[in-house]
Amino acid sequence: MTEQTIQQQFAGFIQENGLPANFIDTINDYYLPLAQWINRQRPQDRTWIIGLNGAQGTGKSTLSTVLKIILEGDYTCSTAIISLDDLYLPRADRKVLAETIHPLLQTRGVPGTHDTELGRQLLDALCSLKDNQRLKLPRFDKASDDRLPEINWETFNGPAQVLIFEGWCVGSTASPEQDLLETINTLEAEEDSDRIWRRYVNHLLQTTYKQLFERIEKLILLQAPGFDCIHHWRWEQEQKLISHSKKSGARQVMDETGIRRFIQHFERLTRQNLKQLPEIADIVMTLNSQHQITHSRYKNP
Repeated sequence: MTEQTIQQQFAGFIQENGLPANFIDTINDYYLPLAQWINRQRPQDRTWIIGLNGAQGTGKSTLSTVLKIILEGDYTCSTAIISLDDLYLPRADRKVLAETIHPLLQTRGVPGTHDTELGRQLLDALCSLKDNQRLKLPRFDKASDDRLPEINWETFNGPAQVLIFEGWCVGSTASPEQDLLETINTLEAEEDSDRIWRRYVNHLLQTTYKQLFERIEKLILLQAPGFDCIHHWRWEQEQKLISHSKKSGARQVMDETGIRRFIQHFERLTRQNLKQLPEIADIVMTLNSQHQITHSRYKNP
């Protein structure tokens, strides 16, 4: 594929998503080789489930969408995308968790705030889809902080030859109990001093999330340079939500102070992933502070 062809194929996508013009270099240097690798490695007789992990703002959604475009357009490889974000429990269900287990579970994000049973059912259903069979895929609206009605869900037409399962804690593992003893930020110190929330999250990583993530056959990691970048990147995401909410009428968005508190919910597991997942992942794409991929490493190129 020539550089001119790539530019023609993705010019609209880059413009619609507000990406810099030189993003075409990222597609050419990193995304195209990754799509080629997936097409070479995938089984021909069944659905291949690929996990994609990355902290907030690393570009998981962008990478997933570009891979789908390339795999379907260049290799006739039908590709489904499941985002862990779309498995968030509805706000009413999280309210029940907040009242019965711990108040911090009202806030979407950490393990315990997703419907893992729905996730397992979706992965199994996508893997069993035949020609022209259809499946509704749930969608969660962050601006309203709630799951969209089923009428607004997207429909996927089977079969799925590749399934990309992306999310900030996809592939994460539980911590040893002793690692939960010390607080790492003011949220834990002031709102989880008895460690009930931390232990609950960790227990689910050992159980229901482990069962969900076991379905992943290969793991791709978008490796952020460090946790310090996450606040800035997450604030950029929220500004996009603010713009969306003005158009849609939704009001569940945060100011920068709210973002600072919000990301503390993710801090413990994000820091753990930054240390552990580079050794676990099959492919690691290293990012700099400007979201740009600077290096990629394949265990089995």
